[in-house]
Amino acid sequence: MLEELPSHRQLRKLVADQIRAAIFDGRFKPGEWLRQERVAQELGVSQMPVREALKELAAEGLIEHVPYRGVRVVALSVEDIEDLYEHRAFLEGRAAEKAVEYITEGEIADLKLMVTEMESLPPEQIAQYRKINRKFHETIFLISRREYLIRTLTQMWEAFPTMLIGNFAVTAQRPLPQRDMQDQMEHRAIMDALENRDAKRAGEAMKEHILSAARNLIDSLKANS
Repeated sequence: MLEELPSHRQLRKLVADQIRAAIFDGRFKPGEWLRQERVAQELGVSQMPVREALKELAAEGLIEHVPYRGVRVVALSVEDIEDLYEHRAFLEGRAAEKAVEYITEGEIADLKLMVTEMESLPPEQIAQYRKINRKFHETIFLISRREYLIRTLTQMWEAFPTMLIGNFAVTAQRPLPQRDMQDQMEHRAIMDALENRDAKRAGEAMKEHILSAARNLIDSLKANS
């Protein structure tokens, strides 16, 4: 049950957060239809904030409106994964190039610490690994100071990585085994380019890192299909 909030805007946001969390946690499955009345009853609110929250989540790409049918959680295909990773690789690659212009020694030290922390985590701590990895990527694109890139990538990271976990069981409980050493080398290549203020190499290293992860994921999905 949600507590009553005096602000309609706050209530809409809280409802959106609750639905988003349910999607990320797997309580609302890929392809599942979300009926406003049922969701409202589960959350203890009226249908109006649910309707508005669903519009917000549709804009994020988490759910989709199907004409004459209703609203359902997005189910990603392998082709969707290819497109999403290529889109992200282009945007984050450009952000890494631009980050070279502004990155400070303190920020380089912080990023190196994140890389070290990721390398020291055992495989069973995949949730913590993902948390640090997300912070690593977000830190770099925030340093770029490119507002469009920051807005677009922030929105993408809100839905993208966790939606993959929810849509594909192979990614849910463990890292892909072939990624362990590869991730380490790719993160270090990105850091080396940033530290040496090599914009072109930073962009290329970031793109290769993301596309390499895509190839490994897709290979694993096909092997487990």
